[in-house]
Amino acid sequence: MTYGGQDTRPKVTVRTLREAKEAGRKIVSVTAYDYPTAVLVDQAGVDLLLVGDSVGMVVLGYESTIPVTMAEMSHHVRAVARARPRALLVADLPFNSFQASPADAVRNSGRLMKRGAEAVKLEGGQRVLPQVEAIVNADIPVLGHLGLTPQSVHKLGGYRVQGRGREAADALLEDALALERAGCFSIVLEGIPSELGAELSRALQIPTIGIGAGPECDGQVLVLHDLLGLSFGKPAKFVRRYADVAGVIRTALEAFRDDVRSGEYPSASESYAAAPGASQPREAKQTPAPVVPEDKA
Repeated sequence: MTYGGQDTRPKVTVRTLREAKEAGRKIVSVTAYDYPTAVLVDQAGVDLLLVGDSVGMVVLGYESTIPVTMAEMSHHVRAVARARPRALLVADLPFNSFQASPADAVRNSGRLMKRGAEAVKLEGGQRVLPQVEAIVNADIPVLGHLGLTPQSVHKLGGYRVQGRGREAADALLEDALALERAGCFSIVLEGIPSELGAELSRALQIPTIGIGAGPECDGQVLVLHDLLGLSFGKPAKFVRRYADVAGVIRTALEAFRDDVRSGEYPSASESYAAAPGASQPREAKQTPAPVVPEDKA
């Protein structure tokens, strides 16, 4: 494979991810929401690129993912798809785009596929099995999402760790097995104890992708802005910040501000010169004084 030039990696598919689990190779997933970040994420060699409804919080400034619309998701999916990533491109079905009926789920999944997605992700367990089955029957791959499901934040009473008790853990296991039987090619596990993440990963034949679910999941996903230090507020416990991009951007902007105010920007080398001979100032034209009639002088 080559980064920065022509990419020779094979295209990642849902089959690639299944083979990764069988081979014990960890799956790497990151979110992206626009063309430049999609290019960079793909150049880094990730396996799965997720256009998440987390765009609502880290890009659009919403307090949760719930306000995100199909129109907004479609816009960002199209931008990411223009990067033509080698990674598998998965798009989130936003809140209220699939819950009402299987028909809604298929129609909105199709809209995202037409804009460049190669699979869709939806939250929920057994209660959304009819939607999952309908989407899969429409030949659209489905990525499940269990545990802390952000679209259910009000029902859950906040962003709380799920599956801590044995009864709750068993319910999540039943949900995961049901999603696997319904045809999901993989499941995201969010905000659950490490032990449960390991248990679900062993129980399933399809890959698990953890986000706050411990190290024994078959892969890991993080929100791009979180791992780059470009999100605001206190990060979740599972977030590891690999850079301080916000600090880099802020420092650059402050330097630009200072250079403009001091007159150091733009310099002569950053300014355009006139054509030869055209830089001489023109002589000011003398406008003759008006003639005043004698009778009015």
